[in-house]
Amino acid sequence: MASKVFVDTDVILDYLTDRSPFAHYSSMIFDLHERKEINIHISALSVNNIFYIARKIIGEEKALILLSKLIEDIEIIGTTKAEIRKALHSDFKDFEDAIQYSTALTISGMSSIITRNIKDYRKSIIAVFTPEIFIKTKFPKNK
Repeated sequence: MASKVFVDTDVILDYLTDRSPFAHYSSMIFDLHERKEINIHISALSVNNIFYIARKIIGEEKALILLSKLIEDIEIIGTTKAEIRKALHSDFKDFEDAIQYSTALTISGMSSIITRNIKDYRKSIIAVFTPEIFIKTKFPKNK
């Protein structure tokens, strides 16, 4: 059974917009998902943020096309009042990351959070990795 991973907005943007130098390992995360070695989950909050930022980088039409493909292939987890409350009362300095983390905690069997901003997840009870460290640690033959 594929392990469940929660992927932060920055990693998805790196993948969709081919942002250098981060796209390489972010793409590898999605390759693992396509091979069913991992199961990617994201927060519903991310969808809006992804579109908002991606359209500035790659244009609105291309952003809509890529986002449409993305949402068909991954798990999107709703963010409720409970996750927002938990985020508001967390020790996270970045509110968006606090919401992401609170949402990730609702997913049974979540093994990892993948983000480029691991310092904001210092108090996480879920393992936190950059895409590069995740690949090198969990899938060393894929480096």
